[in-house]
Amino acid sequence: MIAFVVAVLGAAGAGWLLRRRHLRRVAAGPVPGIPCMARQPAGAGRWRPGRVYADVGTARWVPGRGPAVPLPGGRATGVRVPSVREGLSINPGSRIVTCAYEDGGTIEIAVMALDLRELLTAVPEADSP
Repeated sequence: MIAFVVAVLGAAGAGWLLRRRHLRRVAAGPVPGIPCMARQPAGAGRWRPGRVYADVGTARWVPGRGPAVPLPGGRATGVRVPSVREGLSINPGSRIVTCAYEDGGTIEIAVMALDLRELLTAVPEADSP
């Protein structure tokens, strides 16, 4: 009986703490930018979490750690679903956008399907020949 009471009190305390944290997060408002995972150069390296911002006309990727990566003249060259192997590192329901810069560099950005349109607005698609 005592173990049951302790378990109920522990669950109630944990629920109260989680609710408090949720309310604090909601009160802070939405976070700007598009949440994503990216790897640079495309097809190599590790997937790193971050956000894509397109506030001053030019897009940039800001990783969770490290300096921002500007995307000068970035154009989306392709959109695909993740492979099975990539699905272990990123969300399998996401879409991967391959982008090319003016200077020849590349980056892959994985976003959730609902954020794809917003990303393609920030990094427009390349013209087809």
